[in-house]
Amino acid sequence: MAQDQTAADPDVVKMKAWISQDRVTDSVAKFAPGNGIEKLTLRFDIDELRAALDQVLGLTDYQGDMQDLGFAAIPLTRRPGEEKSSANDLSGRYWLRANDRYVEEPREDFVDEAAFSEFVPIFKDTYFEHVHKELARRFPIGRMRILSKDSYNCNSWHRDPEPRLHIPVVTNPGALFIVNHHVTHLPADGSVYFTDTRGYHSALNGGEHRRVHIVAALPYPEL
Repeated sequence: MAQDQTAADPDVVKMKAWISQDRVTDSVAKFAPGNGIEKLTLRFDIDELRAALDQVLGLTDYQGDMQDLGFAAIPLTRRPGEEKSSANDLSGRYWLRANDRYVEEPREDFVDEAAFSEFVPIFKDTYFEHVHKELARRFPIGRMRILSKDSYNCNSWHRDPEPRLHIPVVTNPGALFIVNHHVTHLPADGSVYFTDTRGYHSALNGGEHRRVHIVAALPYPEL
């Protein structure tokens, strides 16, 4: 009798149905559009992007005070004539819910994205200058940065004041982007991805190799 009752338990029934499903999928190695993550028609040459990355790394080092945590940045745009980026310029305002109170709290100071209108002169004549020109011809572009994330690393669960464009340059199938709980991989094939980071989001690199993206803020006036 007890066995019959256990077999009729709704959780037992559901568990048998779940176990019977095949969960192995290759979808994590592909892009899946969703709530706040879309792919543009615009596309760049991935070989040129990677060559430009090597060129830029030969001219300067990654910056920022979180490199020991696996995060690093190289700014590609700046305020006109300003030669040094502050720590806040490399990150900027964001909001998160830091603890089990679930209360949203601000972190760091606002950055005037529209002020970052000048491409950094040392990187002129690289393919990244071409990328910046093509993006700026179509959209308002603020800070444009090379962002690096080490293996086995994750961002905070937070939201930003504005959306971003992502162009993966170096990635692996374990590198995932999450916006509004939609999760997908962004392949490094020259594609440009819109990520509405005004929603809560994170990025993680669960792979064995570093992940490098070009990230450009979209400071639309109406935001």
